[in-house]
Amino acid sequence: MPTLLTGGFVLPCDGTRTIHEDGAVLLADDGTIAAVGPAADVAVRPEAGAPGVEVVDTSGHAVLPGLVNAHLHSGLLRGTAESMSLWDWLQTYVDPAHKALTPDISEAASLVCYAESLLAGTTSVLDMWRFPERSAAVAGQLGIRATLAPYVADEEGYDYFETLATNRAAIEAVHGAHNGRVQVWVGLEHLLYCTEKCFADAVALADEAGTGIHTHSSETIWEVQESIKRWGARPIHVMERRGICRPGTVIAHCVWLDDQELAILAGTGTAVAHCPCSNMKLASGPARVAAMRAAGITVGLGSDGEKENNDLDLFGEMKAASLLAKLSALDPTAGDPWDILAMATLDGARALGQDAYAGSLEPGKQADVVVVSLGGLHTTPVMRGPLSNVAAHLVFSAKGSDVRHVWVDGDHVVADARLVHADESDIRSTAQAAAEELFERRSLLDPPLPGWPTAGA
Repeated sequence: MPTLLTGGFVLPCDGTRTIHEDGAVLLADDGTIAAVGPAADVAVRPEAGAPGVEVVDTSGHAVLPGLVNAHLHSGLLRGTAESMSLWDWLQTYVDPAHKALTPDISEAASLVCYAESLLAGTTSVLDMWRFPERSAAVAGQLGIRATLAPYVADEEGYDYFETLATNRAAIEAVHGAHNGRVQVWVGLEHLLYCTEKCFADAVALADEAGTGIHTHSSETIWEVQESIKRWGARPIHVMERRGICRPGTVIAHCVWLDDQELAILAGTGTAVAHCPCSNMKLASGPARVAAMRAAGITVGLGSDGEKENNDLDLFGEMKAASLLAKLSALDPTAGDPWDILAMATLDGARALGQDAYAGSLEPGKQADVVVVSLGGLHTTPVMRGPLSNVAAHLVFSAKGSDVRHVWVDGDHVVADARLVHADESDIRSTAQAAAEELFERRSLLDPPLPGWPTAGA
């Protein structure tokens, strides 16, 4: 059934900084966008007046492309390990939790994280997580786009992560599932977790399957120093030697890059996922996002995991990205709202290889659309014309809880701020039970880790 969204502030986010202040978006019944523009122009199209067309009044709302989360970890550790440095936190709490993880617990984690994402206007996620077949099923149920990159690690002591064999199995099982909304990439946990052979085999697998590659790098100063100590080079130089710096690769964080590393990423077409909230919370540092963008590097926006953020609201992430840019450069002109919106929409889609069909509101693209209320006290006043402040409101004032409607591929997946294909209370109950099981299983590890409650405590 065609759907007409009319009367709102329409931001196509197509690189032109256009706002249609009394705008409309017409969704075709095949799940694509039929028209975008002033409401009066869209209304005269035959499809807009066809029998049975659904009309959604978006007056007092912003209408924009679905947000793209370019780096996410599903999980159930939110709020359980705080105020720790990155590597202590990973070794003491996060990595051992993988030992206790089961497919059912993993699925519950994706269920709560994907539901939270959709409700906050995120229509596409790049999720580095475990048991990707389970995450694919969740994505199919809820209707979100999910690019799944399993944690792969093969260095000694990390045999509880995924392997390239399980990564291959996931590609064979669910890559392209759910009308193409589910993609499976090759995931490498980290330079320090994966051998040189693992990198070579990962490149070969990605080439064979025609998928992207996702990993982390240069999140902390210590990591850079350790790379120089082990291999005589900074991390991005090592990754270039190992063959993964290329189009179709997304590297998360990239906080501590020098000019040569920026040049490598720019020259190879490697994309970056910027995660400002995580980088601030873990005191990793401010990434050189302005320099990346000036060099021509595609930079998307990521939340990182629920355990290091602690939410998946990309509206909050946009505000943090802008403020961190201003503070780190001591430049109030940095972090322009339109640039930040681009990172959360079209640039994020470009990083994930989805910009041909997602990331902006343009005729012929898939209908990934978000409607955001501007009716709160925190988004008052709403100004028009030369004083237009809608883009600024979306970056600095709006919250995920302001999202009212979400479509993915033309499927209405969030209606009136409620999930269409699942019950939020059921999801919460499932996640709570799974988290309690995970913590119980973790407490039984031998030996118990410092600071963990033991079984029965």
